[in-house]
Amino acid sequence: MPTAIVRAVPSEIQFRSDVTVELVRSSASDSDVLFAARVSTQGEQTLESAQDENLDTSRSKGLINYLMRDRHGSPFEHNSMTFYVQAPIFVFREFMRHRTASYNEESGRYRELNPVFYVPGPDRNLVQVGKAGAYDFLPGTPEQTELVSSEVRAVCTEAFASYQRMLDAGVAREVARIVLPLTIYSSMYVTVNARSLMNFLSLRTKREGTHFPSYPQREIEMAAEKMENFWQELMPLTYAAFNENGRVAP
Repeated sequence: MPTAIVRAVPSEIQFRSDVTVELVRSSASDSDVLFAARVSTQGEQTLESAQDENLDTSRSKGLINYLMRDRHGSPFEHNSMTFYVQAPIFVFREFMRHRTASYNEESGRYRELNPVFYVPGPDRNLVQVGKAGAYDFLPGTPEQTELVSSEVRAVCTEAFASYQRMLDAGVAREVARIVLPLTIYSSMYVTVNARSLMNFLSLRTKREGTHFPSYPQREIEMAAEKMENFWQELMPLTYAAFNENGRVAP
């Protein structure tokens, strides 16, 4: 006789309208940019000058702004930030189009996925107008908002019930998961340097006055905004230069 399948009973299904971003560890500061840039002209002397770096000097600010303005990008790569992100899987698929970061995501092959799903919040714009590449999104009607919420909840609830039925029947996790929608939450670590993060932010946030306007999906913009807040605290001079120069990655 086959061995009985014993598995933990999952918690009650949950619906969320947010994303989680935490800064796990970092080695990133404006002095990293200056140290890397000055080796071009100072060579081994940068090892000595790095000990006494004064970030408040106009010279340091000017150098970072020059590097950003003239797009000398490599000095912005000598740093590292690792973020922990919880978001629906469709957000992760957009993340991974940026091949300049390193990713490690939880696996639906090796663990039973939690019944946590994304549903748009009441302030999420629902109506798309405009042309490809320049869309605007406008608020939905109360009826549209209710329709989206009820349809998402119904589909996700039934999909997870189907997933559970297959697991209970002894079907492998990697097979049972195929019925789950992209609204299910996953988690991952993202490791990135400042240059790559600027590229990500330039495409995944919408800001007035940028040299190259972007039209990101709101859900990935929510994650990008939280990553940007952490980065601003770590590298304020670099962050200021990024904004002053039209949010263009060097």
